[in-house]
Amino acid sequence: MHSRAFAVACLLSGALFLAACSSTPQTQPPPGAGAGAGAGGPGGVGMGAAVPGSQQDLAQTAGDRVFFAFDRSDISPEAQQTLERQAQWLQRYPNVTVTIEGHCDERGTREYNLALGERRANAAKQVLVAAGIPASRISTISYGKDRPVVPGSNEEAWAQNRVAITTVN
Repeated sequence: MHSRAFAVACLLSGALFLAACSSTPQTQPPPGAGAGAGAGGPGGVGMGAAVPGSQQDLAQTAGDRVFFAFDRSDISPEAQQTLERQAQWLQRYPNVTVTIEGHCDERGTREYNLALGERRANAAKQVLVAAGIPASRISTISYGKDRPVVPGSNEEAWAQNRVAITTVN
C-alpha cells in the first residue's frame, strides 16, 4: 500500500511539474529586447513584431540612437539619416512624445560631460524639429557620464557611450 501512495504522489508531482513548466505566448518583448537596435540603422532581425508606436518599434524601424565622435556634438551623416528615419516614424505617431538622452564616455569631469551630453541631445532635437516634428513633443536630458550605456574603460565602451538615445515617453 505504501508503494502505491508513493506512485500516486510521484504522478501528481510530475503533473504539477509539467503544468508549472508550460508557458503561454509572450505578449510583451522580454526586458532589454532590441536595446541595441538602431546602433547602425534599423534593427529587427529575429526580434519579433513590436507594438506600433513603442520603444521597440522605434528601435526596429528607425533606430533609437545616434553616435558622436570624441568631445563632439555635431551630427554625422549617418546620425542625420537615423534622425530623418526617427522624424518619419514620429510623423506616423503624432501622439507620441519622446525624450532624447545625451550620454558621454567616462573621460572628463562630471560637469563638462553633463554640458556635452546636453549639447548632443539638443543637436539631435534640432534635426527632428527641422524635419517638422514640433519641439513640444521632444524633451531632452543629459546624463553626461553618470549613466553609461555600456560599462567599460576602453575605446569600444567609450564609443557606445558617446550617444544620444531617443526614448518613447
